[in-house]
This record gives sequence, C-alpha cells and structure tokens, in this order.
Amino acid sequence: MCILLGRSASLISKAFQLSRTFTASHKLTSSKFIFSSLRPDVYYTKKHEWIKVDGDVGIVGISEYAEQKLGDIVYVELPVVGDTFSVNDQCAVVESVKAVSEIYSPASGTILEVNNDVTKNTKIINKSPLDEGWFFKLRLSDLSQIKDLLSEESYNEFLTSES
Repeated sequence: MCILLGRSASLISKAFQLSRTFTASHKLTSSKFIFSSLRPDVYYTKKHEWIKVDGDVGIVGISEYAEQKLGDIVYVELPVVGDTFSVNDQCAVVESVKAVSEIYSPASGTILEVNNDVTKNTKIINKSPLDEGWFFKLRLSDLSQIKDLLSEESYNEFLTSES
C-alpha cells in the first residue's frame, strides 16, 4: 500500500506541476493576444489589419490586438461599394473612446460589400473583431500582394517582439 500511495503522490505532484505550467502559459499568451488556433487563410499587416482570402475575394477587418488597444469603439466609417484602393491606401476610419485610427487596405482591389452592421452597432467589433466585426469585402486585383503580409504565426511573433 505504501508503494501505491507513493506512486499516487508522485502522479498527483506531476499533475499539479503540469496544471501550474499550463495556467502560467495560458495567462502569458492570452495577455499578449497570441492566437491559439492558426488559420492559414488569414493574413495580417503590421498596422493590425487582417484579411481572410477566399479565391480572389478578401474579407478585411482589424485584429483582436488592435480592438483591445483601441478600447470601446464608438464610430466606424467604411468605404463605399465600388471604391478602388491600392495596397496601404487609407480605406476606413475607426473612432474609439481612446483614439481615432485610420484603417489601411492590406491589398489592392475594389470594394464588393461593406458590413453595415458594424456601423449600426460598433460593439460588434469589440465583441468579435475576427468574425462578425469584419469591415468590407474586397475583390483582389493582385493576389501576389498577399505574400507580403504576415501569416497568423508571423503576426503572433511580431506582437511578441513589439511588447
């Protein structure tokens, strides 16, 4: 019985150590806005815009990091359907309780659709910046520009190096 108790104590000790390691690791990564599940079709700019590419269409929004830094968003100005932008052109504006930020197009193209829901209810961006809080859809005119953007893994590394 002592041997069993000794093994049990050892297993409990190891489980406790793993639990502490996981908790510390989880706190560290979540506080630095590191994403846990990588999405291969999403790319980022160093100015914290994201684009999800599906064929020659990109869905554009701001990263969770940008949303957290801005705080409560109170106003969004989106482009007009049919507008054409080159890569890095200012294409939208976000106003929060902390700042006004310009949003830049991560790629060249023509606006196909805007998410009017975020202009009517800006809290959607704070709640879900990577899903429901998207800004616009862009017909990409030069798919080769995507290779100049950061993968989600590279963006995570960029965020870590910035802090």
